[in-house]
Order: sequence, then C-alpha cells, then structure tokens
Amino acid sequence: MGSPLVWQVAAVVAAVMAFEAVLPASSFPSSFPSGAPPFPNPWAAFQNLSGCHMGEQRQGLAGLKDYLSHFGYLPPPPSSSPFSDAFDQDLEAAIATYQRNFGLNATGALDESTVAQMVAPRCGVADVINGTSTMGRRSSSADAHGRHLYAYFPGGPMWPPFRRDLKYAITATSATSIDRATLSDVFARAFSRWAAAANLQFEETASASDADITIGFYAGAHGDGEPFDGPLGTLAHAFSPTDGRFHLDAAEAWVAGSDVSRSSTPGAVDLESVAVHEIGHLLGLGHSSVPDAIMYPTIRTGTRKVELEADDVQGIQSLYGSNPNFTPTSPATSSREMDSGVAPGFRPDSVFVGVVVAAVGLLLAL
Repeated sequence: MGSPLVWQVAAVVAAVMAFEAVLPASSFPSSFPSGAPPFPNPWAAFQNLSGCHMGEQRQGLAGLKDYLSHFGYLPPPPSSSPFSDAFDQDLEAAIATYQRNFGLNATGALDESTVAQMVAPRCGVADVINGTSTMGRRSSSADAHGRHLYAYFPGGPMWPPFRRDLKYAITATSATSIDRATLSDVFARAFSRWAAAANLQFEETASASDADITIGFYAGAHGDGEPFDGPLGTLAHAFSPTDGRFHLDAAEAWVAGSDVSRSSTPGAVDLESVAVHEIGHLLGLGHSSVPDAIMYPTIRTGTRKVELEADDVQGIQSLYGSNPNFTPTSPATSSREMDSGVAPGFRPDSVFVGVVVAAVGLLLAL
C-alpha cells in the first residue's frame, strides 16, 4: 500500500500537473502549435483541414487553394473552372513551397504547424510573384555561407537616386476612429526607423498631389483589385516603388499610441508594427523568411514588433546605402517574448518543476 507520506507526495504532484494542464496557451513558447486561433478570422476554417494530404477530397480545400493563389503559390483558376476540393499534385507542390518559405517541414501535407501558420494575420502582399518567391528560403547550407534572407520584388524596383527625400500624405482616414495627430505620430515613427538605417529621408505633407506615398484606411473592395477581408486575415498591403500606395484594412482593431499587449480588445493589432512592415514594401523589399525580421509576412495579435533586425537593415542598405549616422542596435525585447505574451524569462516548465520540488520538500520536512 505504501506509506501515507508517499501518497501525500503523489497527490501534490498530480495536483500540480493538473495546474500546468490548464495554463493558457499564451504561456508557452511561440514554437508550439497554437491550435485554433483565439479570435475568428477569414481563414479559421483551415483548421478543419489539418492532417489532409495528397489524394484526399475534403470540403474547404477550394478555399485553401484560393488563399494560396492570392499569395502567389498557385496560379489563379480560369473563370470557367474554379478550384475544386481535391488534394491534387499542384496543391501538394504549392504547400511544399509555402512550407519551405516559412521554415516548416516541406512535406506538402497540411500538418498542424502549417495550418497554424496559414491562419495567422498577415500582410496582403504575395510571397510569390510571377512564379518567383520574394522570400529568401532557409537552408543549412545558405546559413553556413552567411547568405542573407531579405528579398526584393522581381526586377528589383527602387526609388531612383534623385528621389531619396520622399513625402508621404495620410489621405483616407474617415474609416478609422484614430485621430489625425496620433496617426501622424505613428507613421512618423515608422518611417524614421527606415531613415535611421538607410540613405533616405521622409516628410509628411498635407497634399496628396505633392506626395510620393499615400496612406489610407479602406474597407472591403476599394478600387485596387486587392479587397480587404474584415477583421484579421489580411491586415494591409503596399505597392512596390515607385507606386507609393499603402492601404490598411479599416476593419481591424488598430491600436495606436498605447501598449497593444495590454489592450482588452479582441484581435488588437499594433498599427506601428504593420506600418513599419508595409513601408519596407514601399521601398522595394519583399518578404523575408526570418521570423524575427520586420519583413516576415505574419504578425500575431497583441504583438508589437517595430525594431529593424539585421536582415531588414542589410536589405534596405543594399538598395539605398547606409545612413552615415547609422549605429546597429539590438532590440530590448525578443520577438519570442513579444509573441508569447509573457514576461521575459518566464518558463512554464520551470514553474512546474519549482512547485513540485517545493511541495515535496515541505512534506518531507513534516
């Protein structure tokens, strides 16, 4: 039967294990699959496709193909023959390309990690343009040779040498409740992060006709062929040089001028974080496959990510040269700490072990 002390210890361990089991998912490192997204979004139904693979027929695969087509992984279907729910070779190849771009195991099957990545809120700019990936693909051989993973749009569009002092105008604000002064502050900070690294200058102007770059908030279809999809899903998009258009989805729960991690609004998105990313596109950068980089395509709700990483800096300086006063700095908070939504250094497993050890010690002292 064992001594009463042994049974007491076992009971304490079991209770602590039960406590650990109910810790919120946000308490665990961001590398763990997160399961269903915390708030509904246009791509939430993809969760039902987890485990699907080549040869299956599953309702919802046509929608997944539309998603992959939007971001360049599949060509658009002819109008007379829309996508089907068949998991065919083309879909398998598209998923494998997606997995390589995001550093996932390139099986071509819809495993849990792949689906979790697909449902994350993201930039609306395609990862693959005209068959060419704009994301530097991760590989051990590339990393060993120091190859950087920043990328440019096909053809390498950039602002010409005589247009390095760029003006931007905030032109469409009626669809957002954020006041104009706050918007000006947020976008000024976002542009300044790129100006600090590269040989570029930015200035706000009140006149759209005088601006190189125009910024606005829009809902649904808004005339550029890239309609927004409501809360989460696609957050924003911007066009490569020298187009200058930068559009944000007015349906998002944008947070500006306050700490997004403390927002009680479901699905809160940090405006400055998204702005810094989209400005990278305005300047000619494509998406990066480095998760910590500003130019990584996705961002979690409740997350602030505004510091340029080395990959971003190297990419922009390769286009425009370095700001003579540029000094590399390390962000004070890592992306994992921001993404996980917990205090730096917090580890649930260490809490579990510590509580067990303390409990056993107390019982043995009795």
